[in-house]
Amino acid sequence: MRTSQFFFTTLKEAPSDAEVISQKLMLRAGLIKRAAAGIYTWMPLGLKVLRKVENIIREEMNRAGAFELLMPAVQPAELWQESKRWDKYGPELLRFKDRHQRDFVIGPTHEEVITDVVRRDVKSYRQLPLNLYQIQTKFRDEIRPRFGVMRGREFLMKDAYSFHASYADLEREYKNMFETYCRIFNRLGLKFRAVAADTGSIGGTGSHEFHVLADSGEDAIAFCPDSDYAANIELAEGVAPASPRGAASQALTKVPTPGKTACADVAALLGLPLQNTVKAIAVVNEDESGKRFILLLLRGDHDLNEIKASKIDGLSPFRFATEAEIIESLGCKPGYIGPVGVDSSKVRVIADRTVAAMSDFVCGANEADFHLTGANFGRDLPEPEVFDIRNVLSGDTSPDGKGKLEICRGIEVGHIFQLRTTYTEALQCIFLDEQGKNQVMEMGCYGVGVTRIVGAAIEQGNDEKGIVFPTAIAPFEICIVPMAYAKSEAVKTASDKLYAELKAAGFDVVLDDRNERPGVMFADMELIGIPHRLVIGERGLANGQIEYKGRRDAEACMIAGENIVTFLREKLCSNAACC
Repeated sequence: MRTSQFFFTTLKEAPSDAEVISQKLMLRAGLIKRAAAGIYTWMPLGLKVLRKVENIIREEMNRAGAFELLMPAVQPAELWQESKRWDKYGPELLRFKDRHQRDFVIGPTHEEVITDVVRRDVKSYRQLPLNLYQIQTKFRDEIRPRFGVMRGREFLMKDAYSFHASYADLEREYKNMFETYCRIFNRLGLKFRAVAADTGSIGGTGSHEFHVLADSGEDAIAFCPDSDYAANIELAEGVAPASPRGAASQALTKVPTPGKTACADVAALLGLPLQNTVKAIAVVNEDESGKRFILLLLRGDHDLNEIKASKIDGLSPFRFATEAEIIESLGCKPGYIGPVGVDSSKVRVIADRTVAAMSDFVCGANEADFHLTGANFGRDLPEPEVFDIRNVLSGDTSPDGKGKLEICRGIEVGHIFQLRTTYTEALQCIFLDEQGKNQVMEMGCYGVGVTRIVGAAIEQGNDEKGIVFPTAIAPFEICIVPMAYAKSEAVKTASDKLYAELKAAGFDVVLDDRNERPGVMFADMELIGIPHRLVIGERGLANGQIEYKGRRDAEACMIAGENIVTFLREKLCSNAACC
């Protein structure tokens, strides 16, 4: 491709409303154009990147034995009503009526549609297992779309669904998809980590997320560098302290703490470590049977994990208590509340594992401007219910017992689930087993955010000059930048010859034949993230050499013209880890 024949647009500055680096660079490089909030046009340069991502995914899914199909973006409401998600999904589900006043949705996902497809045509165990996938546009009406393609309303997704005669076979295919995803992200040239995850609104049992590692990532990932353990921080287990609770050694004492409502401030006032304090978080579980007031106890330096807490029986769903509810239940305003002296018939007390192992701790006295020191379970208050309800921290013991946890940031780009019978039972997707009996199919679900991968790759790979794409998904592998292409016949001839030679050798190459200054051409090629740059000038030609510079290289080097094809093959092969 020649830049003079390509729809090629770059900007010196990103729009002022661009928030994250990927959004800024994609707009500046001319990969996307904003059409509306969370909705983008993919320009020719960006579409080349998107298609490369898509093709790698497609090749690996086909290799794994899945079959591609294409389902409709518009889905009938009846299927969502049948699965009971019509009311559960929430306002992200874009609903509308057609001219006949029939209800439809723009699909955010396709569990209902694919289950309907399979239940119509698969009747026997002999037709199972089956894995069907598509690469298709989804729409989720995010309340606040942001971060460009990272959290848009319209996006391209690869979603696959597998159907099985047994749970054992679902586990086999889940492992197959896990390995397939690892191959996909390795081929994309991305640094990633697979982590155990919560199933969320999709439902089911087992679940893993795939995160592209980036400091700007929204998700925190807990991992053990000495083992294979990795989990989203929402799921990572906070291991109970190895040491047993110490014996009480202090008397329970009420101490004045005027105006000190935060654990850190209380600890500083009393000259104690923050780890000696316990904070009480008041929440309410409310349903048609009534309202229940609960105190969740955490160590002062720990944060509540709402996902973990919501899985405790009698807590889901829960919300944080209002000030009026706290005063009504504890007779004290927030900031000074604690578990000592509460009426256990009216207030449920749940402690994190770490708190349950504490003795002589500091907590609120349920009296304004006062706290208690020397509080102990069993002596000053009843033993609490104990659960893991906190976020893990760097340095915590790894749940597999093989080291200490570390925390890094990641961008979720893939998620696989063992759905089991969540949808097949609701939609009566059944088959005849070997004994001729009706059985509900087991089901798996495997998603990849195709457009999100592009944004995540840029969040992971960028510098002050622009995008640093992995070779596998760069819009072009190689750019040729001639010096004075319009003025020097020798440079023009050599550039055209090299361009033809590289195309014939199978390289994805762009020749920048614009009548621009070298600095402008260099800046544009670096901005759009071309991994390999060749510069042709009269001085180099006189010596039979071409200047080469990798996108991440600090310095350029000179390569003999007759060796350039071999040199580039070795470079690209090395980058693709194929040698």
